[in-house]
Amino acid sequence: MQARNMSLKAFLSRRVVTPQGIIAAAVLVEDGRILDVVPPHQLPTQISLKDFGEAAILPGLVDSHVHINEPGRTEWEGFRTATRAAAAGGYNLLVDMPLNCLPATTTVAALEAKRKAASGQCHVDWMAWGGVVSDNQEQIERLAAAGVPGFKCFLIHPGIDGFTMVNERELRAALPHVARTGLPLLVHAELPGPVDAATRRLAAADWSTHATYLQSRPDEAELSAIQLMISLCREFHFRLHIVHLATSHALDMLRAAKSEGLPVSVETCPHYLHFSSDKIPDGQTLFKCAPPIRSRENREKLWQGLREGVIDLVATDHSPCPPEMKRLSERSFRTAWGGISSLSLALPVMWTEASARGFTMADIARWMAEGPARLAGCDTHKGRIAKNFDADFVVFEPEAEFIVTEEHLHYRHRVSPYFGERLRGVAKATYLRGNCVFADGQFSGEPAGRELRRSQTAGSFE
Repeated sequence: MQARNMSLKAFLSRRVVTPQGIIAAAVLVEDGRILDVVPPHQLPTQISLKDFGEAAILPGLVDSHVHINEPGRTEWEGFRTATRAAAAGGYNLLVDMPLNCLPATTTVAALEAKRKAASGQCHVDWMAWGGVVSDNQEQIERLAAAGVPGFKCFLIHPGIDGFTMVNERELRAALPHVARTGLPLLVHAELPGPVDAATRRLAAADWSTHATYLQSRPDEAELSAIQLMISLCREFHFRLHIVHLATSHALDMLRAAKSEGLPVSVETCPHYLHFSSDKIPDGQTLFKCAPPIRSRENREKLWQGLREGVIDLVATDHSPCPPEMKRLSERSFRTAWGGISSLSLALPVMWTEASARGFTMADIARWMAEGPARLAGCDTHKGRIAKNFDADFVVFEPEAEFIVTEEHLHYRHRVSPYFGERLRGVAKATYLRGNCVFADGQFSGEPAGRELRRSQTAGSFE
């Protein structure tokens, strides 16, 4: 036993966030896996011990909605910078979206190019969604066989060439293939009709105001798209996931779809839960995202959707670009790139808002670790502090506060709509398979992140 104890490590805290609740415990780690979670008085003797005291230990976060943009647009972000920002923010696993990179991940060859680009660069683990576009139906099952955990599609132009949107006819051609894989289809749920009509009406409006942009992406665009997807889910029996839900008006139909037993899941994002449209200054295009940030009342109803479980998880939709694409000098919400980067800040943003509403760190773990891991199909070993899971966790000081400045951002282009915000909660350290990859603002060691590939055996990964 003594020889074995030399290879064991223990991480102790008075607040360990487990599936059974928040408890005083020691997390025992061996060979990168959690051997057990035990009461402090049951610690083995002669063991390497790290005592974090009152700082909490949360499961390592999983972000199932990230645009890493490599290969092809590494000047926008890239694996090295995205995974550094993830480690600093308490994330252990990123799932990369199939667009904004070149080539888009819509073929097995493009997936292999992404794997080659990522090699040796990643500070945390990663996976890659496949894409469903207008003409790649024959690639869907091949991508599944090559290891992707699911697929992403757009029902509206994604704002960039190289990844085509799909209409209902094209969806109907793709969905039998998606259904056969058993994997989820992640949908950017806005239909172009309401957006195009609103944009035409606003042609002469003042596009320096967020109010104009908000009117150009009406709730109806989301509502009609979600209604269509629920109908198709009922018809084709595939797993449907609605990404970045922004309108609370969709909650009733989503609640009904879940009550019907349809395999529907839903995410929203930190920016929809923190900001509100009435507080966005004119010309501040850093706040532009699609769908847009909506009203204060809408925000509170999204929180209620989380409370009720209609919304399953929170993902960042980290969507960076070079600062000039935000048109900060032009101050135009019409021409600026739509995307908000938040990998380094999502945990304190969420904790600031959640703690003020009576939620606990167990809720954060469910929304930002367990839920995204389940969506990505790796919830047998990611997303929880539990026996036989990967020893991935974040050391978190929930009472600490800070004001966001550039030094808190670790992604490539350090611009943010969160500058000046007072946030609650600090990620002090991040551990990947029991090894520290980030602590007190510093990164440790060489990049040790791996790609997780879904194998042909359902539920297992390589």
